[in-house]
Amino acid sequence: MSYSVTLTGPGPWGFRLQGGKDFNMPLTISRITPGSKAAQSQLSQGDLVVAIDGVNTDTMTHLEAQNKIKSASYNLSLTLQKSKRPIPISTTAPPVQSPLPVIPHQKVSLTPPYM
Repeated sequence: MSYSVTLTGPGPWGFRLQGGKDFNMPLTISRITPGSKAAQSQLSQGDLVVAIDGVNTDTMTHLEAQNKIKSASYNLSLTLQKSKRPIPISTTAPPVQSPLPVIPHQKVSLTPPYM
């Protein structure tokens, strides 16, 4: 079941997106800034973005969606669908500790260098 939200601008709107055709994931609301225009509306973390200003998002890349949102000067109309899976929000999650910093393009050796 989809629903529509119109945020009155100008931006910033107060939410972040994740996904897009280039990520093979639906566009999804990943974060809502407390006290923002998005927080004062019906937007919920995890909701799927079906359309932006009446334009279907099925074939939009992440960048195309961002540009469409940024181009909304006064009103931003979103058509959304409630997520089937709620995203858990944890404020007490411990930080992840890594013994070594890992940079994807570098090789990490766990043995000490020999001199």
